[in-house]
Amino acid sequence: MTAALHITIDDAAVKGALTRLIAAGQSLHAPMDEIGASLLASTQQRFEEGKSPTGTPWKPSIRASRDGGVTLVDRGHLSDSMTHRASDTEVEVGTNVLYAAVHQFGATINAKTSKGLRFKIGDKFITKQSVTIPARPFLGISEDDAAEIQEILADHLREAVA
Repeated sequence: MTAALHITIDDAAVKGALTRLIAAGQSLHAPMDEIGASLLASTQQRFEEGKSPTGTPWKPSIRASRDGGVTLVDRGHLSDSMTHRASDTEVEVGTNVLYAAVHQFGATINAKTSKGLRFKIGDKFITKQSVTIPARPFLGISEDDAAEIQEILADHLREAVA
């Protein structure tokens, strides 16, 4: 099972820059790869800052609050799994970690039996019929990301016509 989030940029400036690069006979693989690396860096920065692409702070997790850690960064598996892939027509930033979608979009986990869900918080065991995990979006394009994408394309366009 793979979770996917697709974001399409419908920005006239970005489309214009892409069109001009194609008209100049340039492959878009290099700028797409650079955009992917930039988006990957900003996504990883979100894990460090605990904020969504819009700058909204994530609701602290119980573990992070209890241990003084960072939400969504216990062992670093999710943040370390982030990667990007570029082609001539698109760039993808994401992860193959199955639980990523739960954290990106939030979820309610319901018990499958009447015994409920049993888990340990600190030194106490707790039983619940359901648990709601709030959305803590880490994938997406911030305003700074959009500006950086335009700058990357502008740089490649300047090189193409030089």
